[in-house]
Amino acid sequence: MLTLVTFLPLVAALVILLVGRQDATARLVALVASLVTFAVSLALVAGFDTSKASFQFVQDVPWLPAFGINYRMGVDGISLPFVLLTALLTPICILASWQSIQKRVHEYMVAFLALESFVIGVFCALDFILFYVLWEAMLIPMFLIIGVWGGPRRVYAALKFFLYTLAGSVLMLIAILALGLKGGTFSIPELMGLPLSFNVQVWIFLAFFVSFAVKVPMWPVHTWLPDAHVEAPTAGSVILAGILLKMGAYGFLRFSLPMLPDASHYFAPLMYGLSLVAIVYTALVALMQTDLKKLIAYSSVSHMGFVTIGLFTFNQQGIEGGILQMVNHGIVSGALFLLVGVVYDRLHTREIAKFGGLALRMPVYATFFMIFTMASVGLPGTNGFIGEFLILLGAYQSSKGVAVVATTGVVLGAAYMLWMYKKVVFGVIRNPEVEHLSDLSAREVALFLPLLLLVFWIGFYPLPFMDLFHVSVQHLLVQTDVNKVAMMAATAAALP
Repeated sequence: MLTLVTFLPLVAALVILLVGRQDATARLVALVASLVTFAVSLALVAGFDTSKASFQFVQDVPWLPAFGINYRMGVDGISLPFVLLTALLTPICILASWQSIQKRVHEYMVAFLALESFVIGVFCALDFILFYVLWEAMLIPMFLIIGVWGGPRRVYAALKFFLYTLAGSVLMLIAILALGLKGGTFSIPELMGLPLSFNVQVWIFLAFFVSFAVKVPMWPVHTWLPDAHVEAPTAGSVILAGILLKMGAYGFLRFSLPMLPDASHYFAPLMYGLSLVAIVYTALVALMQTDLKKLIAYSSVSHMGFVTIGLFTFNQQGIEGGILQMVNHGIVSGALFLLVGVVYDRLHTREIAKFGGLALRMPVYATFFMIFTMASVGLPGTNGFIGEFLILLGAYQSSKGVAVVATTGVVLGAAYMLWMYKKVVFGVIRNPEVEHLSDLSAREVALFLPLLLLVFWIGFYPLPFMDLFHVSVQHLLVQTDVNKVAMMAATAAALP
C-alpha cells in the first residue's frame, strides 16, 4: 500500500505525458489520481494500529545490495499524519489551479503529481539513501512550479529556493554517509540504535541541522521563503507552506532526536534561541508587510518557531504539540494562501491597500477568511489553539523563560492577523474594482470545506488525530533514553 500511495501520482504523471496533451484531460487525470491517492491514504489510516510504536506496512526489497542499500518503506505514528496531509492538500491544489493555470497545463499537472510522489516518499522512506534521493528529487518539480508558473521575479525566487535547499542537503549527505559507514547499514530503524560518542553526535547533528533548518525554515536562513511564496502560483504556495516546510521539522523528529540524543540535548538552548528569534522577529516583520502573501509567509516562519520549540522540549506535551501544530499549520496556512489566490485571480493584486470592504461584496469569502484567521491566531475551539497550547505547556515544563517569550508571539500573531483582516475585509470600499467582485463559486467553496471541517474537528475533538502519534512519541522518548544508556555503556567499555 505504501508503494501504491507513493508512486500512483507518478504513474498518473506519466499517463498525462503520454495521452494528456489536452488541457481538460490533464486536469481530469491529475484530479482523479490525487483523489485516489487520498483514498488510499485513508485506507492506510484505517489499517494502522495505533497501539504499536513500530513501523507498519513495511516493505524491504534489495536495491543496491552490494552497498547495503534497500528499498525500505514504512510508516509509524509520526510519519503517517504527514502522508495523509500531503494526500489531502494535493487534490485541493489541483482544483485551485483549475482556472488560474492556463499555460502548459499538462506540464504543470505532471510537476504537481511528481512533487506529491516524492514528498510522500520522503515521509515513508526507511533507507537513508532512498530518503536522500526522494528529498533531492522533490526540488525539481517545486523549482519548476515556481520558475515556470510564478510571478515576475519567478526565476530569482526559484533559484534562491533551489540553492538554499541544495546547499543544506550536501551536508546532510555527508552525515548520512558517516552514519552508514559507522553502522554498516543505511537502514533508518537500525541506525536509531547505533551508539555514537558525543563528539560524533555533535558533528552529525550540525550537518543535519543546516539542512533541516533551511527547510523549516529557521532564522536566519528563512529569507528564501517570502520570495518563493510571493512568486509561486497559489497552489505552489499552498504545498510549500502546507507540506514542504514540515519536512525540516520531520527530519529533526526522525533523525536528530532518536539518533543523536546527547547532541540534541546539548543544542536545545540554541534551538530555543533561534526559534524565539523567529517567533518574535518575523512576527514584527509581518506587521510591516503591505503584500498579503508576504505577511502570511512571515507568519509561517513565526509559527514554525513554535514547532521547533515543541520538538526540543523533550516531553510528551511539547513534542505532541509540535506534531499537531505542523498538521494545523498545513491546514490553516494552506487555506490562507488559497484565500489570497481567490482575490488575486479577481483583482490581480495582493497589495493590502488595494482592498477594503470585501465583506460588502463577498460575505461568504469574508466568513471563510474570518474562520481561518481565527485559527491562525489560535482562538479556542479552532485547531491552532490545541497545538500552541500543548507546545507552551511543554515549553513551560522545560524552561519558563522560553514559554514566556514564546507567548509574546501569540500576541503579535493576533496583532498582524487581525490588522490584515480589518484592512482587507472591513471598512469602506476604497477600490472601485471591488464593487464588481463576485463571491466564491461552488468550486472555490469546495476547496475550503474540508479544511474548515478539520479546523473545528481538531479544535473540539483532537483525540483521534493525537492517537495516531501518541504511542510513537512515547517510544521516541524511551528510545532517546535507551540510546543514551547505550552510548554511556559503549564509552565505559572503551575506557582502560
